[in-house]
Amino acid sequence: MKAFGKILGLVLLGLLLIIVALGFALTHLFDPNDYKDEIRQIARDKAHIELTLNGDIGWSLFPWLGLELHDASVATLVKPTEPFADLQMLGLSVRVLPLLRREVQMSDVRVEGLNLRLTRDKDGHGNWQDVGKVPAPATAATTPATPGEPAPETTVQVEKPAQPVRLDIDSLTVNNARVEYNDEQTGKQFSAESIQLSTGPVHDSTNIPVKLTAFLGTNQPVLRVRTELNGELRFERALQRYKFEDMKLSGEVAGDPLQGKTMTFAAQGQLLLDKAANVAEWTGIKISANQLRALGELKVNDLDKTPQISGGISIAQFDLAKFVDSIGQKLPAMAEGSLSKVELVSRVAGTPTSVSFDNINLKIDDSTFSGRIAVEDFAKQSLRAALKADTFNVDRYLPPKSAEANSATQVRQAEVASTEADAMAGAGSTPLPESPTKTAWSTERLLPVERLSKLDVDADLTFGQLTLDKLPINNAALKASGQGGLLTLENLRGDLYEGNFEAKGTLDVRQQVPALNMQTRISKVPVEKILESQGKNPPVKGLVTLNSALTGSGNSQKALIDSLNGTASFVINNGVLLNANLEQQLCKGIATLNRKTLSGEPRGKDTPFQELKGNLTFRNGVASNPDLKVRIPGMTVNGDGDVDLRVLGMDYRVGIIVEGDTSAMPDPACQVGDKFVGVEWPLRCRGPLELGAKACRLDNERMGQVASKMAGDKISEKIDEKLGDKVSPELKNALKGLFKR
Repeated sequence: MKAFGKILGLVLLGLLLIIVALGFALTHLFDPNDYKDEIRQIARDKAHIELTLNGDIGWSLFPWLGLELHDASVATLVKPTEPFADLQMLGLSVRVLPLLRREVQMSDVRVEGLNLRLTRDKDGHGNWQDVGKVPAPATAATTPATPGEPAPETTVQVEKPAQPVRLDIDSLTVNNARVEYNDEQTGKQFSAESIQLSTGPVHDSTNIPVKLTAFLGTNQPVLRVRTELNGELRFERALQRYKFEDMKLSGEVAGDPLQGKTMTFAAQGQLLLDKAANVAEWTGIKISANQLRALGELKVNDLDKTPQISGGISIAQFDLAKFVDSIGQKLPAMAEGSLSKVELVSRVAGTPTSVSFDNINLKIDDSTFSGRIAVEDFAKQSLRAALKADTFNVDRYLPPKSAEANSATQVRQAEVASTEADAMAGAGSTPLPESPTKTAWSTERLLPVERLSKLDVDADLTFGQLTLDKLPINNAALKASGQGGLLTLENLRGDLYEGNFEAKGTLDVRQQVPALNMQTRISKVPVEKILESQGKNPPVKGLVTLNSALTGSGNSQKALIDSLNGTASFVINNGVLLNANLEQQLCKGIATLNRKTLSGEPRGKDTPFQELKGNLTFRNGVASNPDLKVRIPGMTVNGDGDVDLRVLGMDYRVGIIVEGDTSAMPDPACQVGDKFVGVEWPLRCRGPLELGAKACRLDNERMGQVASKMAGDKISEKIDEKLGDKVSPELKNALKGLFKR
């Protein structure tokens, strides 16, 4: 027995020596470079690729099946002369015996100088789509079936499911690789250059250290990105779970979109792909881009259907204005310091075609917003917003007036100032101010029509306090929608000082010329505050109540005013005509009829009133006001005239009626007395609208009619006194009519 065992051991040793000797002989006596043509043919027949081997092939047989290729390229059989991949060197080795157990145990795998070129031609066909395909023969020959001959039977063999291959690699190294993609349809190019990849031991269900660096680039727009990726990759093929733990991605971006600036970026977190559960996760997110810092988590469900995204995001306070500048972009001009404090906390949900931010807590400078913002359809840019804010100053974020608008305003102010100085100096004795002729409105393009025509929006916004055009609006609410070029202001309301306002309307940009339709209601709002907010000097104070329905068309301030049509009614209660001494004008008229001279110097003085009201009809920017009425203690003022909004001018004929207050006037020359009660004293008001009653003068033309009327009334009294009842009433009336105009 011992001899048998010894003999068996010697046999096995001999066999092992023979195998080793055979391996040595094969690797030293057999040169695979002599069989390059046969290897190329096998690649054509089995893999359906065109393999070109320009360099040497090195190999070993046992215990490692080693292979080393130099200067090789691969092309498709469809275009064998156009390689889509080449490499300088590929080196790998596999243990022989584990292969019999379907185990791949490899030493270091090394790839040097891999160059992969992917191209999509003008017909949209990619060169990678032909990999593994056999070219169709020039003529397809078909053998007709012989009549009566049975068709050959085909046997379908059911293959047993392949057992998973166990993978075991000491390391993987890729040096100086390059991937390039060209799209001839669009002219776009993408590239990844200087790719360096290194890993630790690659085993199933163990963490694999990975490091990857590359330079990425595009030509539309021109963009260059330097990237570095580190982490530990773990794959559990039996469970179909793949993890990338402690992932750290960092780099820099430069190119045309950044206008010469550079953006540094970094991202961290834990990545998970669970194909069995159709779930992907990114937890422990940390993202930075220049000054921006963000934390969060994201989860994607239903990977096999329509992926559903959920998670949360938190952006730390940062200076948005500086961040935008640091990436080469420009914000619209706004007040200094705006958007310097921005932070956001929100839940996130989405699909491949939509995204929503719920439970928003957004802080912008001194304002805090809460609510929801969503884009329901990326293709249609369907924006939905429901937000509440404590305070928000819109003026802070609006661009300043253009040079054209400023110039028009300055010309207008100079014209008004000159006219106002003359009016105040004369206090009613100077000629009437001339009507303004300079346009008061800008011709600059007002609305981004192209953008508005594509807008799909539904907004519901509320504000504790909203500042707009310097007006402090409390409890403001805005509800608006827009789709297909029709924008609808469903409601805009708020409390303004002690009053309130409400507006609604539409803006139609579906046609070449935008059309505006607006209805407004203002209740008991200080009119002087509204005018002051627009940079106008108020000619009047008081609480205004206004109802209007107006239409206009055009895409500039001037075009809209020139086309303004509609109606309005207004009432101003408990107000004051500023720097308007109607008493002085009345006094001058009475002194004229008394044939006396005023002894007092003209004084600038306000005229208080109980009510000022009227109705306006707008026709192409001119408002007709036939029924202006002002109630002043002891007198009534009636007016009939026009307001030309195109130049902000007015032209009125006004009559002042003394209702019975016969108290002494400031000047002895204008004592009212009973004979002046009920007489309408004529004024003419003409000039810039901002002057208000300061542009009013005694109407000398109509004063003659008043004098004639009063003279006729005096003669009528004499006729009554002399004739008494001696003649018939008809005759007395006829005689009186001879002295009246």
